[in-house]
Amino acid sequence: MLHPTGARLGLALLLLAGAAPAALAQGASPRLDKVASFDHQVTGVTVARDGRIFVNFPRWSEDAPVSVAELKDGKPVPYPDAGWNSWRNAKQDEIDPRTHFVCVQSVVADAQDRLWVVDAAAPAMGAVIKDGPKLVGIDLKTNQVVKTIPFDASTVLQASYINDVRISPDGKTAYLTDSGAEGALIVVDLDGGAARRVLSGHPTTMPDKSVTVTADGQPLRRPDGRGVSFSADGIALSPDGKTLYWQAIKGKTLYSLPTDALTGWATASVVPEMLTDRTLGGKVVAVGENGPADGLLIARKDGRMYVTSPQDDAVKVRDLAQAGGGLTTLVQDRQLRWPDTFSEGPDGTIYVTTSHIQDSADYKPGAPISLPTELWAIRTGPGAGPVR
Repeated sequence: MLHPTGARLGLALLLLAGAAPAALAQGASPRLDKVASFDHQVTGVTVARDGRIFVNFPRWSEDAPVSVAELKDGKPVPYPDAGWNSWRNAKQDEIDPRTHFVCVQSVVADAQDRLWVVDAAAPAMGAVIKDGPKLVGIDLKTNQVVKTIPFDASTVLQASYINDVRISPDGKTAYLTDSGAEGALIVVDLDGGAARRVLSGHPTTMPDKSVTVTADGQPLRRPDGRGVSFSADGIALSPDGKTLYWQAIKGKTLYSLPTDALTGWATASVVPEMLTDRTLGGKVVAVGENGPADGLLIARKDGRMYVTSPQDDAVKVRDLAQAGGGLTTLVQDRQLRWPDTFSEGPDGTIYVTTSHIQDSADYKPGAPISLPTELWAIRTGPGAGPVR
């Protein structure tokens, strides 16, 4: 059940000097508003060009009743219909995973008015369901599935967990991260449906062993002592589509690669030399250090990169125009429990989900299986004002 609040937070925002020059130039501070509350663990959010908001609920601790939803009148409505959302753990032998959402990790609307759904098909982040991993395209004008791109075992491995996606401005290419045991990037030709796994197991897509992810000031560990070990996760694409960025959650370094190094292979009879991991690895740039981060977004409105910082209950920003520049804190609030995924609305509002990973049963024995989570909006500009 979803409950819109529209209320401002009672806790103060932390706005550091220089954190939001564009907003400060207009004499306004960022304002954090709760858009919606959910009874289940949310991860992805996207806002279409017409302002419609979509979210998704992965099948992690619980057998989520809805995988993909559109927010309507304050309620999550199964999207595109109840049928696509009808897969259940107990019925996996009866329901075709090729035509149903199994374990959805992210949703992204593109410039061609299509909603792309990333189905990791790995309930509880365990074994990948055969024939389940896929990228599903839905026409937002007709609300009909128009394309399903399945991923074979050479693209999505048994220990994979495909995570987030970005779509090129021309709508022809998708870029995904694999945050599973062997991190990787996946490049998809959306017209032909071909997909290729690159930088698989490369240091830039794997966890950084020197990094310990913390929450509430303490190392975040499962009851058996295992810490967070997610590989390549957050991903961002420059507005012109020419540069791809990514990083591991258990990592600190933001990496980038020119996208022209990743294209031109779909119709080739053999893999071009330019797309071998050895060649690609030489083109990767270490942009700077973000610390452990989950969601990344480059905003259309100002070209800055927004970065979630789960350790700090914060959203930070990086000015990509300043080479070697660091992060500044835009919003910090204790209610931002594991800020997860970003989207930008048509008016420039930044939306972010809080997935409460540190509060889940995986890390807190006795935690509720159905974990309450939220969707927030970060508003800047005239009239935003500070939280009161």
